[in-house]
Amino acid sequence: MTTTPHSQQDPRTKYKDDEFPGDQVQDQPGLTADTDPTPDHGEETYVGSGKLKGRRALITGGDSGIGRAVAIAYAREGADVAFVHLPEEVQDAEATLNLVREAGQNAVAYAQDLRANHAAEMVVQRALEDLGGIDILVLNAAYQRKRSGIDETPIEEVQRVFDTNLVAHIALTKEVVPHLQPGSSIITTTSIQAAGPAPPLFDYAMTKAAQVAFTEVLAQELTPKGIRVNAVAPGPIWTPLIPATNFPEEKVENFGEDTPLERAGQPAELAPAYVYLASEEASYTSGAVIPVTGGKPFTGG
Repeated sequence: MTTTPHSQQDPRTKYKDDEFPGDQVQDQPGLTADTDPTPDHGEETYVGSGKLKGRRALITGGDSGIGRAVAIAYAREGADVAFVHLPEEVQDAEATLNLVREAGQNAVAYAQDLRANHAAEMVVQRALEDLGGIDILVLNAAYQRKRSGIDETPIEEVQRVFDTNLVAHIALTKEVVPHLQPGSSIITTTSIQAAGPAPPLFDYAMTKAAQVAFTEVLAQELTPKGIRVNAVAPGPIWTPLIPATNFPEEKVENFGEDTPLERAGQPAELAPAYVYLASEEASYTSGAVIPVTGGKPFTGG
């Protein structure tokens, strides 16, 4: 079979020319407009084929980064999309809404901090009303900050990481599950940090390892009911979260170079994994973690 540059590319050189200025600093949660270079969410490249036609997806953290890439891919595969974002991320949320609508799909966004009391209940109820149901739940929102040491880490910061990355996921899943029909799918965004934790992200890594356990346990509970539960484990992916993590300049400048592919990944390179897990093609896949890590080994949490 003859291939073309568009059908097959060397993964070592794709995005290889990206340079990440180390002096860019953002406050959490990080915004796309302030991220240099602008992450590739698949705006110009993702082509759908109807794999999710008629589905209805709820995505947390869908305004930018991985969440935006998933929203674009789902819409171009025929799904309607609702997503949650923080109130500070309205600008990014509007851009994602426009991209989903340009694909011809219904799009709604909820400015809501999922750590708030009853937030999960309110978001799920609104999504059910706006979409007419939920078939896919993507638990993607996350918070991380570089830590100088456990003895210098404020407990309230640890609480924020756990509340965002774990408690909110559990609360949202609890509210969604009673409304899911057989054939539905839950997908969690875990991380390479679950398998290879780094001390500066110790609390974040703990939550990502816990998400692997959450995925595997929930799959055992829900798969017998026809609801599949899986996870994607990204490696170093260039999103607004990275310059907002307070990494040192050299860490940002060399971001992703420690992978076998010697480069960072882009959100667009993750979206197909989420499409697969939500599609009928993954009908026998549940309790799995798909690593998208640039070649870094992933052996579980």
